[in-house]
Amino acid sequence: MKAIRIHKPTGIDGLACEEAPDPTPMACDVLVKVAACGITHNEMDYPIWTCRAGHQRTSIIPGAEVSGVVVALGLGTAGIAVGDEVFGLTDQWRDGTAAEYVAVEARNLAPKPQAVDHVHAAAVPRAGLTAWQALFDHGKLDKGQTVVIHGAGGAVGSTAVQLARWAGAEVIGTGRSHSRSLVLELGADRFAALDAERLEETVSRADLVFDAAGGQVLAQSAWVVKPGGTLVSAAAFPPFGREDATEIFFIQEQNRAQLTELARLVDEGHLRPQVGGVYPLGQAAEAYRAKAAGGIPGRVVLQP
Repeated sequence: MKAIRIHKPTGIDGLACEEAPDPTPMACDVLVKVAACGITHNEMDYPIWTCRAGHQRTSIIPGAEVSGVVVALGLGTAGIAVGDEVFGLTDQWRDGTAAEYVAVEARNLAPKPQAVDHVHAAAVPRAGLTAWQALFDHGKLDKGQTVVIHGAGGAVGSTAVQLARWAGAEVIGTGRSHSRSLVLELGADRFAALDAERLEETVSRADLVFDAAGGQVLAQSAWVVKPGGTLVSAAAFPPFGREDATEIFFIQEQNRAQLTELARLVDEGHLRPQVGGVYPLGQAAEAYRAKAAGGIPGRVVLQP
């Protein structure tokens, strides 16, 4: 099969489109013909050069988000059939989805949302699970509460805006000025352009702050959380240590039940996947560079 591979931890410059062995589904796996692959520009910086058994990996196929069609089942796989359209998030310790085929644990996949095509379905899993877990699992967001979402124009942030709106919260998005119209269109009540405004002058205290940006924005967020509130970051550990608020850093986890709920929200029109660019598989390096350069809202997607 054709696949994007990297053989040394050299980042984007080491990506190459080449022939790779077809994957074989193991027990409780499915083999998916990839229709679309969502990418995260810095995923090759993750500590992924050893497998779960501790052995050094000689090559990596990047990409974690997938939408496609099941073409084979591993021994003991149940609940999924050949021909099913599925989407999900793969295990980073195994070869990923920037390829024509990928072997995935069945528990990491759910039926694809029917209201969108594979390209838009592939933009949902990582962003959707991260936003869902930040807002509801860790942030305990409830109807009527106020949430500030940093990085609201990105793939994760734009998903969080829509989920928070669906949950009945008051939503304040932050980001660069060019994201204002998108964030407000997706349901935010207010938007603070942090390249033109000071955070402390535009954002009142909130029950929950969800940081999908990190850096200086996170560093300025200590006072934004009201006493008894929660700051959740998917970007970095909050550096404050406030005794009157909860501060959480987390890494998203695979969750089939949540994928199924996200698909339902897409089909019912509550969640609109944000695709910022679509590239053929052979232009993967260009796609990663474009996303890393900034300014592309939503998820960048590869198509074999």
